[in-house]
Amino acid sequence: MGRGVEYATGLTVCPLMAQETLPLLVENLRGRPLCLNELRTLANDHLPESGALLLRGFEVFGEQAFQALVRGFGHELLNYEFGSTPRKAVEKGVYTSTEYPAHQVIPLHNEQSYTLQWPMKIWFHCMQPSLEGGETPIADSRRIFNSLDPALRQRFTDKRLMYVRNYGNGLDLSWEQAFNTEDRAVAEAYCRANRIAFEWKDDGELRTRQICQAVARHPYTQAWVWFNQAHLFHVSNLPAAVRESLLAIVDDPLDLPRNVYYADGSALEESALDEIRGVLDDCSVSFAWEKGDVLMLDNMLVAHGRASFKGPRQVIVAMAEPAQE
Repeated sequence: MGRGVEYATGLTVCPLMAQETLPLLVENLRGRPLCLNELRTLANDHLPESGALLLRGFEVFGEQAFQALVRGFGHELLNYEFGSTPRKAVEKGVYTSTEYPAHQVIPLHNEQSYTLQWPMKIWFHCMQPSLEGGETPIADSRRIFNSLDPALRQRFTDKRLMYVRNYGNGLDLSWEQAFNTEDRAVAEAYCRANRIAFEWKDDGELRTRQICQAVARHPYTQAWVWFNQAHLFHVSNLPAAVRESLLAIVDDPLDLPRNVYYADGSALEESALDEIRGVLDDCSVSFAWEKGDVLMLDNMLVAHGRASFKGPRQVIVAMAEPAQE
């Protein structure tokens, strides 16, 4: 597609950056009122190929306007079930983005690819860009898949992954936060329904294990994508000092707040994880947020992350269209 395709409705679609295929910038240069039918048609035309649309100039400001926009694409918004990071609900189905300290970088990942169920669509809305940094880098999961060493990719595909999580004790999310309940029976029912092995430990805290995919095939485009969070959940993702402190606290590596193994329980090779992180870095694309921007991602085709930042930053998120392995 050329540098600027203009629709009869006045919307323009073009790559945001030269030499990059994502995101596609969908801009409302004429300042026309938002028409969801037009946006749905445009998304259906372009999202399967690009995977990422940046909507700009549509006068979407605030939680309720964002919620109405996302609902207009025809799917009910999803709750953040079996979450792995702290965030707060600001409207029904609308959440703060991960509330990690500003100096921390969140590596690229596909939302909830550490489970057997995930959202097909995820949206971000920038209500306040930070003074410095704070980008939401993205990367094409098809390109990541194709860039990895075939032997490494096949090994992960064949062996699959087992995510082990220990909740609470001041080291990670409590099980109540992760499962959105204070009722053990509700958490246990969720685990049984989603093939999550669980055990209540002697200290009253919960441990879960779940075996999941390392790669996946997009249900509509049939494209193969790299689709897991091994590089993020593995203890090697932690800064060396934090890693050493945690290992000194726990008696058994299985008591780490989170870690990941091959499905048979054998250890992942740190050299493989380093290679994966290198490919993710090579595939990463970043852009500066503008107030009012909405980023729409196909969650299987495109991974996302967060850069460190300075100054206030407010980005909210919504998810829809459940899918499963």
